[in-house]
Amino acid sequence: MERTTARATVFLMLFLGNLGNALEVPLDLPQPPTITHQSPKDFIIDPRENIVIHCDAKGKPHPSFSWTRNGTHFDIDQDPKVTMRPHSGTLVVDISGEKVESYEGVYQCTARNEHGTAVSNNIVIRQSRSPLWSKERNEPIIVQEGVSLVLQCRPPAGLPPPIIFWMNINFQRLPQSSRVSQALNGDLYFSNVLKEDSRNDYICYARFPHTQTIQQKQPITVTVLNLDAINETVAALYNETDFLSDGSAEERRPTFLIPSGSSSSKMVLRGQVLELECIAEGLPTPEVSWSKVSGEFPAKRTSFLHFQKTLRIVDVSEADAGEYRCTARNRLASVHHTIRVTVKAAPYWISTPRNLVLAPRERGNLICRASGTPKPTITWAMNGIPIENSPKDPSRKVEGDTIIFEEVQTGSSAVYQCHASNEYGYLLSNAFVNVLSETPRVLTPANKVYQVIRNSRALLDCSSFGSPIPKITWFKDSRSSTLDGDPYVLHENGTLEIHVAQALNSGKYTCVARNSLGISENHVYLEVKEPTRILKQPEYKVVQRNRNVVFECKVKHDPSLIPTMTWVKDNGELPDDERFVVDSDSLTITDVTENDAGTYTCIMITTLDQDSASAELTVVEQPDPPTDLELTDQKPRSVQLTWIPGDEHNSPIHMFVIQYADSLHHHGHWHNLTVVPGTKTTAHLKLSPYVHYTFRVLALNAVGLSNPSLPSRVYKTNPSAPDENPSGVDGFGTEHDNLVISWKPMSGHQANGPGLQYKVMWRQKDVDKEWTSVTVANVSKFMVSGTPTFTPYEVQVQAINDYGIGPEPAVVTGHSGEDLPMQAPDTVQVLVLNSSLAEVHWEPVPPKTVRGRLKGYKVYYWRERSLHKHNPHHVEQQVLTFSGNKSHGMLPGLQPYSLYLFNVRVFNGKGEGPASSNQQFETPEGVPGRPSFLRITNPNLDSLTLEWGPPYDRNGRLTGYTLKYQTVNISDVLGPVEELALPANETSVTLINLKYSTRYKFYFNAKTGQGAGPVVTEEAATIMDEAMAARQVDIATQGWFIGLMCAIALLILVLLIICFIQRNKGGKYPVKEKEDAHTDPEFQPMKEDDCTFGEYSDTEDHKPLKGSRTPSNGTVHRDNSDDSLVDYGGDGGDGQFNEDGSFIGQYSGKSSARDTAGGHESSEAPSPVNTSAMNSFV
Repeated sequence: MERTTARATVFLMLFLGNLGNALEVPLDLPQPPTITHQSPKDFIIDPRENIVIHCDAKGKPHPSFSWTRNGTHFDIDQDPKVTMRPHSGTLVVDISGEKVESYEGVYQCTARNEHGTAVSNNIVIRQSRSPLWSKERNEPIIVQEGVSLVLQCRPPAGLPPPIIFWMNINFQRLPQSSRVSQALNGDLYFSNVLKEDSRNDYICYARFPHTQTIQQKQPITVTVLNLDAINETVAALYNETDFLSDGSAEERRPTFLIPSGSSSSKMVLRGQVLELECIAEGLPTPEVSWSKVSGEFPAKRTSFLHFQKTLRIVDVSEADAGEYRCTARNRLASVHHTIRVTVKAAPYWISTPRNLVLAPRERGNLICRASGTPKPTITWAMNGIPIENSPKDPSRKVEGDTIIFEEVQTGSSAVYQCHASNEYGYLLSNAFVNVLSETPRVLTPANKVYQVIRNSRALLDCSSFGSPIPKITWFKDSRSSTLDGDPYVLHENGTLEIHVAQALNSGKYTCVARNSLGISENHVYLEVKEPTRILKQPEYKVVQRNRNVVFECKVKHDPSLIPTMTWVKDNGELPDDERFVVDSDSLTITDVTENDAGTYTCIMITTLDQDSASAELTVVEQPDPPTDLELTDQKPRSVQLTWIPGDEHNSPIHMFVIQYADSLHHHGHWHNLTVVPGTKTTAHLKLSPYVHYTFRVLALNAVGLSNPSLPSRVYKTNPSAPDENPSGVDGFGTEHDNLVISWKPMSGHQANGPGLQYKVMWRQKDVDKEWTSVTVANVSKFMVSGTPTFTPYEVQVQAINDYGIGPEPAVVTGHSGEDLPMQAPDTVQVLVLNSSLAEVHWEPVPPKTVRGRLKGYKVYYWRERSLHKHNPHHVEQQVLTFSGNKSHGMLPGLQPYSLYLFNVRVFNGKGEGPASSNQQFETPEGVPGRPSFLRITNPNLDSLTLEWGPPYDRNGRLTGYTLKYQTVNISDVLGPVEELALPANETSVTLINLKYSTRYKFYFNAKTGQGAGPVVTEEAATIMDEAMAARQVDIATQGWFIGLMCAIALLILVLLIICFIQRNKGGKYPVKEKEDAHTDPEFQPMKEDDCTFGEYSDTEDHKPLKGSRTPSNGTVHRDNSDDSLVDYGGDGGDGQFNEDGSFIGQYSGKSSARDTAGGHESSEAPSPVNTSAMNSFV
């Protein structure tokens, strides 16, 4: 089935248009003429082109055309210059070689056929005119400065009127302002003239838009003289002086140049443009403002032009009538002018008559309603003849603006004209009455497909025609019921509306048109599509210049619609720049510049709808440096600095940093002086004397610091006495008989003047009353010799320069130099607290013997020797420091069972005093250290030998050793502990009656009278009997043993099948408990993928079992002649039955190697057969 598609939005426009248009009759049916195209009522033609007067009409049969000119028949056959286009009433006048004036006039077109006559509007033909400027000579104008002036343009009258503008001889528009402006009539008004208004090329130009020609007036010369120049001119003429008073032009109150008087009136037609103008003169220049006496301006239709001198209101309505007041004001006074505006109206339609199609014996009305000011007169005509002069028709009755038809008969078809007129214009409208008998027909194309977006309005068209007018009904899919009521709305023109379309509304719709003569139907289709939606909108971005930025725009749309993604910038196209990269769901801008800032919008468009989202891009960067630094309010100790901020580049300035350089003391070095908030552009700077300042300013925003501004001019401050003294004054001694006075040198910036010196003063505290002083320069310390040892002194340092002395300096207390302490601490005692801690006590020394600042006490101690005869002699001196207010201290970390010596010394800033006499103490026993070694030797079937060495740190007399041991099985499970006490003089022991081929773990430590020391551990294993191994090999070659192993293998196969079933069920096969009873040395490796046995092959003898780990050397050792259990137990890795079906080493034993103290290795024989079970089996 062939279908046509239409967009819902287009259809909505057509639908609304159909509701407003007259009834359309199919052109294959008889109908009176209808005018379809005509030229405008006021038709201005270009005299250089042929005249074309349009008149087109339709009807059945096709109408014929005729014209009248100035109210009389225009016989076009008599004028060879005039032709009528085929199948049209349009006239074409060839004006070549003819005067256009002869064809000016009022034309009217008539279209007629056998059913009626339609007429066009009266078309007034006028040619455009651009007459030449009349010859004139403009005299130069000389005016006094400050007076008003009007330069007249007075262009020739044209059709249409020309557009006026003023330019100079170089075709540059003359600048206009509130002082100088052009009036609506084209004249140039000066509220007051200035000296710079003098020129010789004031030229008025007139542009005639229809002919696109420009004409110019002769240039006007204006000379503006001030009073002095006028006096000189008059004096030269009259040989006198001071003819006019001297001085500048006097100020004067405003007065209106136009309009004149205090009030005026203006009439404007409804729908036109109202322009009111007030131009005032005065000095200073007056400012003009507007108000409406009774009401407000219509905001959307009002504008102010020509520097507020013109009030413009477009599309005027009756509500715009009233009084308007303009006010001109300067500082001397104000003046008002009131304009009374009246609004008239040419006729305008309220309701135009519409075509009527009536069946015989039907009734109907033609209604023609118009309004205007004054109220228009309504008259009727039939087929172009006034209705009162037309043939009488009993079925027709005229009642003012309405014609009533009742019981119409065939042959009553005609065209009726409604004419509405008043003194400001007229309206003409044609409407036919067509009497027909016609069966229904549906005009909407068949099988039309309407596509709409879900939740939007759907309009299904069923345009029809018939006489009588058909009734429309709608059905959906099956014709079970008519579509009437929610959610459907049936319009009078047959359109079916669904307010909110949903997916369930999709389908086939049938419209049926029926009248008394027949029935017709049509099928259309509705498809409801998913809306286009932007899921992730672009986000507001702030990016630094030269960085990259990405806008994301992720969209969802109906899959049956073809989408188009478009990006725009500020509602325009993206720049043609390779830096802009558009992907399917993003826009990337690389190397961003300031010009990239703006609003970016992603638009997703389908054939039915669109969605858009916007985000703004702000490009920021560090500010531009401030400019125009200026120094004002200059004082000896301060200055005002002002500047103009640079461009902040979309990131507000947080603060300004003010820096200075001192070309007198530190030329070229810039220092921070102060900061001010970013909202300020001035700073009051406090200055120091004797500095040559240069200032610069930097701006700081969120991006960073700007470049520095250009430096200010140099500002020099005068020298003065110092404002401050040196800081950091201190007094101390370097020797026992001196005092060093030091201070921080002052900078040239702090000196306040030349000749900087320091007056150094000192006196012994509480002894001297007078100060001793010395003046020095270019130094930062001074040494006083011959002072008593560690004596308090008061010191001062004062700044002096060539302009005076600094303020009174602060007094600082210091001390002369220290000497070594004279006396050792007395009454030194010790208290041993335990085997590793002792407490030392002493008597503090007298303060006078310290001879300096007491820093503390030092305890020197060392281990003289151990109290055990076997331990060597050690002398390791240690020292502990205690604060000066302490008289005791702890000695931690001592060695037990040892002899210690110690002494105590006092120390000050100079050093240590003499030591006290050495004291000694002994520490008691402690627990011993670890045995020096433990190793296992001579492993046999049932015995092991252990050897050890005594601890390095015995910490007392050894009383013996403790040995504990226990078995360790394959799973690292520990057995019961056996304990053995050994004497202190033993260094080895042999353990007998051990289990063969069994691993043991040993725990060994030493003991003193204070307890047991830390434990050392080792592991070792007994060995396997070689005879037993040989017997195992022999058993493996017996037939009965092989048969038993085969039976076990068969049982394993059954168990594996069960395993496979359990695996599919997600279970695990418990094989661990079958290990000892079901072992077969000849079982085949199982495939990992299907839990089945692989085939045995002689060529695979030297391959490792599948699922086992290969030894580190990459081979598997196997005798060619022996098939022993050892071969299957090898050095394989740990095995288990995994859930994935692989069978890895479940029947192989674990092996591990543990290093002993002696470096030996011991391992349990890995075998798929438990050894004890094998022995019992044999």
